[in-house]
Amino acid sequence: MVPFYRLERYDGNAALFDMVLMSIVSTYAGEPLHIHAEGLRGTGKTTIMRAAKDILPNITRIKGCIYNCDPENPHCPEHRNMTKEEIMRIGTEEIPMPFLEISHSAKVGTVAGSIDLSQLTDRLHPEARLLPGLIPQAHRGIIFVDEINRLADTSPEITDILLDVMGNKPGHIQIEEAGLPVVDITVNVSVWAASNPDEEPGPLEEIRRQLSDRFDMVCYMGRPNSVDILANILRENSHCGKLNKSFRKTDPEYDRQQNDKYRQNIIKWAQTYMQTDLPDFLRNFIARLYIKHNLESIRAIEAMQQGAVLHSIIKGRNTPIVNDVTYMIPLVLKHRIDGDALVRLMNEVDARGVRDGILNFKGRKKKQSEEVDVDYFKQTGRPLKDMTRSELINTEKSLTPSDF
Repeated sequence: MVPFYRLERYDGNAALFDMVLMSIVSTYAGEPLHIHAEGLRGTGKTTIMRAAKDILPNITRIKGCIYNCDPENPHCPEHRNMTKEEIMRIGTEEIPMPFLEISHSAKVGTVAGSIDLSQLTDRLHPEARLLPGLIPQAHRGIIFVDEINRLADTSPEITDILLDVMGNKPGHIQIEEAGLPVVDITVNVSVWAASNPDEEPGPLEEIRRQLSDRFDMVCYMGRPNSVDILANILRENSHCGKLNKSFRKTDPEYDRQQNDKYRQNIIKWAQTYMQTDLPDFLRNFIARLYIKHNLESIRAIEAMQQGAVLHSIIKGRNTPIVNDVTYMIPLVLKHRIDGDALVRLMNEVDARGVRDGILNFKGRKKKQSEEVDVDYFKQTGRPLKDMTRSELINTEKSLTPSDF
């Protein structure tokens, strides 16, 4: 697979690269960010998401904990009631941030958890114990689902599990097995997904609207439109390109160095994210959009706030600006409102965003009586019936200067 840093960037996939980086930063900081990439088949959605696995930073967990317990905040059944001294005696270890995939052949037990058959059949000490599934094992990491629209159509039970995991931040998962007590586990995991809405069974928002709404951001993957970019893609994936180990950029050590640069930036961005807040005037603007345009989901404006802060950070700014908010609008609303409403909203923001939409919130005192928008165009004209003849018609006498 082509390393993440060498994947071709162009206008059509720029939003996906931004979303991937923002989600990794937010996940590392302890707050999930669920993202969904839509687009035509073969445009590289899955390639970009899977390549990001190589730039994930390390996390610290309690040594040997399959649930990836944070030593500062243990959550699994085995460690959550332990004292700090007991955890220190067990020790800690660093592992790469988890990146696991849910396939279309997965069962509920594989995804959520089931009985550990190896413990049940142990000759010396047989006992019934739970084996956590993919989602509990991905705690503090990422779960990837390819062709999620098909999964939502064919596996409603797994879809229900994802709804619970993505419903809150952090989410939770419940593991149930006959004869064993029910186990409810906190899960802090970001869900990534890819799909082609033009193929059967159709767009995710039409198949399972609740699941579609759980995704904070959705972007449409566009096709490359540059001959140079396409030529580079062909070169990278040619037979000679894959076998030419003498080329500097294919050296494993060089790839590792480039991946380390991403990891260092992600850690730095996550530290900045934990200390950065959205200015009040931008927060008020987002709230105004929600009310004025009758948006249904509060998750939409929460994602808009979270995304604006993250976008400002990965672009090298410590404070979000107007453009960070407007950049988020199509990403967080594309799957939540119809296309015509989104176009009208974007046109209004573009036309009025600077003068009347956003900046006048800064330093403006709120009025209790301010319930409706002031008309953009002032009605200063007078009816014709109220105007005199001299105001309507200029005669020769009125146009000729007076003689002195």
